Amino acid sequence: MTVALYAGSFDPITYGHLDILKKSLQIFDRIIVGVAYNPEKQGFLSIEDRVNLIKNCVSEIPNIDVYSYNGLTVNFAKEHNARVLIRGLRNSLDFEYEIQLAEINSTLNENIETVFLIPNPKYSFISSSCVRELVSQKGDLANFVPDLVADFLYKKYYSSH
Repeated sequence: MTVALYAGSFDPITYGHLDILKKSLQIFDRIIVGVAYNPEKQGFLSIEDRVNLIKNCVSEIPNIDVYSYNGLTVNFAKEHNARVLIRGLRNSLDFEYEIQLAEINSTLNENIETVFLIPNPKYSFISSSCVRELVSQKGDLANFVPDLVADFLYKKYYSSH
């Protein structure tokens, strides 16, 4: 059984993230979604909210587990017997950063492989930061995040919708 780790901040989870997750399940037997906690960064959503939103988004999809973690991704992967890291690539800017990250992770643990997946083009422009910007301007989230995420964000950040 091949276990892969899809790690990120998912602040918040988007349709692009879910697309990568579904593609991952076509390749790997089990996916661990690791929601990274970074004490250096103030999250838009709490780590608990991010984990709960992801769990709700994937509740109908088998073979996915969702956890938060602190520390190095390669260590978290090892704890969960994941030998593959999944990374999404939206564009060439992502590629430069992700290659560097993959090389660092490989240096830290030579048994870890990184697999890059490209989202469906209709999601390639979506990022969590663009969703956060839309929320700050009280924009329509329908094309960017699943309904349950949009509803959560509307209730939390919009006076009325």
